[in-house]
Amino acid sequence: MKKVFNNTLLTALLAALTLTIFVPKQVQAEETLNIMAEAAILVDAESGKILYEKNAGTPLGVASMTKMMTEYLLFEAIEEGKVTWDQEYQVTDYAYQISQDMRLSNVPFREDGAYTIKEMYEAMAIFSANAATIGIAETIAGTESEFVRLMNEKAEEMGLEETVFVNSTGLSNSSLMGMHPEGTKEEDENIMPARSVAKLTKILLDDYPEVLETTKIPVMNFREGTADETRMENWNSMLPGLIYEYEGVDGLKTGSTDFAGYSFAGTAKRDNTRFIAVVMGAVDNEGAGSYKARFEATRALFDFGFGQFTTEEIIPAGYQFEGQETLAVEKGVEEEVAIAVKEPVSMMIRTADKELYQPELLLDDTVVQDSRLEAGVEKDLAVGTLELTKADGTEYGYLSGSENDVEVVTTEAVERAGWVSLSMRTAGGFLSSLWDDAGSFVKGLF
Repeated sequence: MKKVFNNTLLTALLAALTLTIFVPKQVQAEETLNIMAEAAILVDAESGKILYEKNAGTPLGVASMTKMMTEYLLFEAIEEGKVTWDQEYQVTDYAYQISQDMRLSNVPFREDGAYTIKEMYEAMAIFSANAATIGIAETIAGTESEFVRLMNEKAEEMGLEETVFVNSTGLSNSSLMGMHPEGTKEEDENIMPARSVAKLTKILLDDYPEVLETTKIPVMNFREGTADETRMENWNSMLPGLIYEYEGVDGLKTGSTDFAGYSFAGTAKRDNTRFIAVVMGAVDNEGAGSYKARFEATRALFDFGFGQFTTEEIIPAGYQFEGQETLAVEKGVEEEVAIAVKEPVSMMIRTADKELYQPELLLDDTVVQDSRLEAGVEKDLAVGTLELTKADGTEYGYLSGSENDVEVVTTEAVERAGWVSLSMRTAGGFLSSLWDDAGSFVKGLF
């Protein structure tokens, strides 16, 4: 009986070991990561490649991460000369009343005050100041209602799916004292999925990287040296010197409301690698939303990125596809031409997964017809693209749908043959055909 028990136990242990060995790597990573949030995503900031995601396509409350769109539209307006940093904003009754609500993140405005765009931008980017954000929106568009229209228009232009903006701040409309933008309802909320938040973050960093010069400031005093001086400690507590500091973090935007919970769109850079991490509706071990939980979840994502991913060359320049090294050339001095990958292909991957990537040739049927080219063919003629697939199928894709196209080109030129050569080639083909037919006839006689 004891022997039977031992054999049974051994069989069970071997089965468990086998399951452990053959669980796909991405599944193991997700189970180990265990991000405590409604939604999360980790992205390579350079390529937009998604390295991890959880519920990233579900629209959720976005809270003050909304302000990244306000920042984008501000930088754009300044770039276009519509607004200047030293331009002054005269406080409206709406902005004044919101600024006096200390339950919200704010720097207090004077009722008859005037504040520069730069002052309000710093208050928005560092301290998530809501009245300052409204002031920026009113400066750019005249009213917050019109600014909201611009926000949604820009979201559509950027391809931010499932995104709806109803105000410039990310506050619940119910917190705006009945002064919410025209055309919206008091119960309305700003909504975005984590994937769209990550995409907005990447576009902001790509187009206006100078935003980080402000978002990386841990502490600043608003109107320093005046009676209105207000200490602004950055809500991003992962910055150097703050309570949850993390090496390389220099932005970007936190968010929290009763509706959205605790969220954070963060970015960190070490050496030449930058990641974007978005956490929405972060919770602690008891399942309760908390200020700390969003940073712990973000830390886990960054640790995963910096600890397991590197940029590797997957395909060298000049790579040729086995069995597809050439294309036939019609009416050329040569009957075929070699094709190869033009540039090396590098990608953010787990080093251990390098051998799992398989190259596939996708021919351009507007250039290549029936695997043939028409002479003359120029060198470096693009005949198709390279597509990489991962053998175990554990890829999430890219924020913009796919990686950049990698061209496959001809490696040499093939001129068009003269009529004499073409005639001789045709005659030779005809004689060869006759010879083959004669041979078949003779063989048939015996």
